[in-house]
Amino acid sequence: MTVNPYFTNFSSSGEQNLIASLVIESIAMYGINLYYLPRNLTNENTTFREQGYTVYSNTYTTAMYIKNVDGFDGEGEFLSSFGVEVREQLTLSSAVYTFANNVGTPAGISRPQEGDLVFFPLNNALYQIKYVNIRPVFYQFGALQFYDVNCELFEYSNEVFNTGIAAIDTTYNNYSTSSTSFDMTTEDGLRLLTEDGFEMYEEEYDVTFNSTPNNENETFANSVLNYVDFTAVDPFSEYGNKI
Repeated sequence: MTVNPYFTNFSSSGEQNLIASLVIESIAMYGINLYYLPRNLTNENTTFREQGYTVYSNTYTTAMYIKNVDGFDGEGEFLSSFGVEVREQLTLSSAVYTFANNVGTPAGISRPQEGDLVFFPLNNALYQIKYVNIRPVFYQFGALQFYDVNCELFEYSNEVFNTGIAAIDTTYNNYSTSSTSFDMTTEDGLRLLTEDGFEMYEEEYDVTFNSTPNNENETFANSVLNYVDFTAVDPFSEYGNKI
């Protein structure tokens, strides 16, 4: 015996759309506008699955609902072997249609991605997505209406921020220890050093180098012979036996 064909509990598009509309309306009423920052990997090594560095350059505004009613989850502030650490966790709910319309279609992603960032405006902090639960409620009327996004306080590790939002770029780029800030540049601001081996390209930047530098290496090498004896000595025989 099969299910009753007159009761379509899991294939009624009308009821599915009704639940989705109620979810969207609820998040719009009780949620908060957040900045969503997709992660862009540069110089990615597909063989070893390693990344050169991470760039966050695009932001998208979308509405999410805060599921934490009693404050942040996680271990909070605690003293570890590496000093004081702050581990705050945040759970957000995003409607499938709202995310697809505000972020998914413009950014070219199908759902929230692990590794992306969310800017929480209430404490002006970034939270990194650690896990996305695509089935927080198991198929209401045969469809999925929203995601649960589990985030953790972002730990800066020399990522590059170029979003155009001062609250994000200024705050986090001030902690940068990138060597690009100390690269040699021309008067026009062009870099002389590249990322692969720090090589200079004379023809690209129209920089001339002295092919016969005025150094005194040979003079110093000859002078030091008068003070230091570099003759090799056999350490396993009597003192003074030269090799």
